Amino acid sequence: MTTVSRYRVPAMDCGAEEQLVRMALADVPGIDHVDCDLEAREVAVTHATERGLVDRALDGLDLGATHVEDADATATATPRSQAERPALVLALVVNAVFFVGEIGFGLLSGSMGVVADGLDMGADAAVYALALTAVGTAASRKRRLARWSGWLQLGLAITGLVEVVRRFVTSAGPPETTTMAVVAALALVGNVVVLVALRRVRTGEAHIEASWIFTANDVRANLLVLAAAGLTALTASAVPDLVAGAFIFLVVANGARRIFALTS
Repeated sequence: MTTVSRYRVPAMDCGAEEQLVRMALADVPGIDHVDCDLEAREVAVTHATERGLVDRALDGLDLGATHVEDADATATATPRSQAERPALVLALVVNAVFFVGEIGFGLLSGSMGVVADGLDMGADAAVYALALTAVGTAASRKRRLARWSGWLQLGLAITGLVEVVRRFVTSAGPPETTTMAVVAALALVGNVVVLVALRRVRTGEAHIEASWIFTANDVRANLLVLAAAGLTALTASAVPDLVAGAFIFLVVANGARRIFALTS
């Protein structure tokens, strides 16, 4: 039977202690999920192993952990897992909408920066869909799904950089800057909303941290496209837009690198 064991951990009052708890429990076989509530200073461990192994792992941290209760996992959902789902659904919807919108308006305006941002958000939509399947599941599955999302981002980055080089070689004309600026500004607002929602449910687990990294990258990309739109309007050159597109794809590749480091 899978059990949820709850512990009171008085000395767990910041992210550093939370990570100590997670690292200590990561080596215990049979643990499916660890939920930490810093405000309440409580830890809920979903496991299919002897509770004594969990007790010893927490006792070894000297954080004052005491067992509170055990419950059947099939009848229990942690508050953190319940909070994760709406935040990830919001992220999925925002990214899916802007994926379609930015690709369409990017092609109409001739902006590689907007197209790059749209492709990035499309990949992110797939990432959030993967993250939604990870909510409440085993930590090993969350790491595996996060790595898949990292490979998706890396593939997108390589494809995008090839397209940027092609446009440089063919001397593409400048894009329509008003559309660039308006679309990038709307995407920025959407991503900031998502970032705020994800911040409320950050736990240090791989699937949520991957989602945070992608959204933070999206905000930077939106700001870059806005800057490129201004420079393109001033210079009547396609170069600022192509540079923005190239940089966005490099940021995406770095995000993939961080995901691989997080899940190694």
